[in-house]
Formats: sequence, C-alpha cells, structure tokens
Amino acid sequence: MIPSGDKTAKPISQHTGSESGHIPSGVGEFDRVLGGGIVPGAVILLSGEPGVGKSTLLLDMAAHVARAGKKVLYVSAEESAGQVYLRASRTQGLDDNLFLANETDLGTVLGHIDQVQPELVIVDSIQTVTSGVLESTAGGVAQVREVAATLIRVAKNSAVPIILVGHVTKDGQVAGPRTLEHLVDVVCHFEGDRQTSLRFVRALKNRFGPTDEVGCFEMTGEGIVEVPDPSSLFRSHSAKTVSGTCTTIALEGRRALPVEIQALVVPSTAAQPRRVVNGVESSRVAMILAVLERRAGLPVSSADVYVSTVGGIKVHEPATDLAIALAIASASKDVPLSHEMAAIGEISLAGEIRAVTQAGQRASEAARLGFSSVLDHTTPGIHEAITHAFSTSPQKSKKPAF
Repeated sequence: MIPSGDKTAKPISQHTGSESGHIPSGVGEFDRVLGGGIVPGAVILLSGEPGVGKSTLLLDMAAHVARAGKKVLYVSAEESAGQVYLRASRTQGLDDNLFLANETDLGTVLGHIDQVQPELVIVDSIQTVTSGVLESTAGGVAQVREVAATLIRVAKNSAVPIILVGHVTKDGQVAGPRTLEHLVDVVCHFEGDRQTSLRFVRALKNRFGPTDEVGCFEMTGEGIVEVPDPSSLFRSHSAKTVSGTCTTIALEGRRALPVEIQALVVPSTAAQPRRVVNGVESSRVAMILAVLERRAGLPVSSADVYVSTVGGIKVHEPATDLAIALAIASASKDVPLSHEMAAIGEISLAGEIRAVTQAGQRASEAARLGFSSVLDHTTPGIHEAITHAFSTSPQKSKKPAF
C-alpha cells in the first residue's frame, strides 16, 4: 500500500521543528528536565519509590495545566477519588478543567478519554490498569505491555500526551517488562530520601531533549515546591568556623551546585577503624584516605573517619575528591579552612590533582556565590593543596601540616 497525505516520505529539510513543539507544563523544574515542556503525543514514564511524591508532583502539574485553560484527565487506579480530592484541595489544585476518574479497566479509561477529549492524560499507575483482552493479573508482564502499547497508540493517533506512573523494584529499576522503557518517549526518575524534604527528577531517556538535566523540588506541608536555585540547600549556615568542612562545586545534570563536604577524624582503639560515609562513595573515600596517608603523610589509617554531605545530596563524581581530602585533612589537624575557598578536582593514586569536566562552569558558579579562591588542577599535587589550604586558614595550625 502506498502511503498518502502526511504519511508520504519527504526530504528531511522540508520538516519543521514545530511538528514536535514543547508545551509548558506550568512546573518550570519539570519542563527543564523534559527539555522545555511536554511534546504533543509524547508518552512519559515517571518512576520512583513508594511515597516519594510522584502523585503529588503530577497532581500539582495537572492543576497548573488546567488553570492554563487546557483539559486534563487524571486517572487514579490506586487511590480513591476522595483521597485524590483531599490532596488536591490541600495543595490548591482544584480546577474545573481537571477531570478525575477512579478506574482500573483499560477499556473504561479509553472511554473517559473519548468523552472528556483532554489535552493531557495522567495514569497513576500503569501497573494497576488491566486490559480485558487478557486474563492475567494486574502488574504482570503481559498486562503492562498491553496497557502501555494501547495507551501509546492513543497518544500517537490523537497527539495527546500521556504521563504514566511506574512502580520500581527493590533495586530501583522500573517494574514490569524492560520493553516498557523502550516503548515510551521519555523516562524520568523521581528520587529523594524520605527523611529529608529534597527531591530530584532526572531524565534517564528523552527523545525530545537532553538527558543530563535535573529538576529540584522540596516537599512541604502544602505540597511540592520548585527550587529553581538550590545553591543554599547543601551548605551549612553557621557563622562559627569549624574544622573538617570544605565546599566543592558539583554538577547535577548541567546545573552547578555548591556542596559542602564535612569530615570528622577521631582516634580509634579498634583493630579495624571505622569508615562511615553518607552522600559520597565509600570506595572513593577509601582511596582518598590511602592517598593522604601515602602521598601527603597524613596519619589517618589508625583513626575513625566519618564523611558526609550537607542537605542529604548524593554526589558520585570524581570532582569532589579534592574537597573530601581537604575536609579530612582539616578534621585530622583540627584546623578550619577558609569559608571563601572552594575545591574542585580529581585525585589520582599518584597524588596528582586532575582536571574535571565543565571546569569553567564550576569556577563561574563559585565566583557567583562569593568564593574568592578555587583550588583546582592547577595545584601540582595533594601535598601542595593541603599546604596552601592551611596557609589561608583563618586559624593557623600550631602544629606542622605534615
């Protein structure tokens, strides 16, 4: 059969970017992750641990879209309509353009879409909706694949974007068949420690934008709030100078964030000293301790060492190595470092400080935040970096640095 009309193949130069234009969702941090907004006909999968705030985020976004004059259909297949109503009223999310349906049958969901004619559909969650053409239980591989494939066809044929909420397994992977992530256009992961209020949205796959952007949110009693400039969330605000702290500039996606690293070094009588870390990789801390002992002559092998980030953020990039090393050295000597200094650099096993990606962006962010000096790869090695850091300390050490 020969295709006709808009289906006809034509030179790529005759296509326009307007065919996949982004529509703002009303939540700027979510739009940042999506690459500018929601694309008509796109299918977005949002995953995350139970209770992290997926439903709260999407209900807030649905209310913003509805207040912009667009019809939104929110299908709640897990909670009752009364529960969703109470959450919407608590977060000021009630609007006549926001339609709510409590349904688990796929055929009935499609009927609601035909009746309401929405411009955005949210299904919470994909694992709890079942198709009548299959006899298997909800959440099974066959059911998830059939429900997802049907909703994707609806989205593509009607150019209505659909957002699917997905459960995750114990190891953080999206539950259900792996093909689910291949079928959808965008896969986002909503993460955060439930002991803290901070939440992040990361794009793991995005056919319409970058996959290195991160959206930052904060959970409050009134719902979820955007944090467009989180530069103050990961630094302590104490005016007192304390040893064992050093600030680095980490990259979350394309966003540079100041992160304060804190360390505590205390004598140990145990045969095997403790190594406790939070927010950083334990393997990198172990390597840095070995480099400090061997290359900088700092006696830390017989001490208990505790390393943590401020604010609950997790950083895994090598650019934080130098800040971790300086925080440990400061804690070991009980000498505070200057609050006006930031440290950026990867430490090699030879004790060298290596350059990191986006060094210019990190340095610019440090200058914007008021850091007068930045220790980086221009310093020859870890020995020289510690010596320089102690020489600019507001409280000079009475003991030699090494």
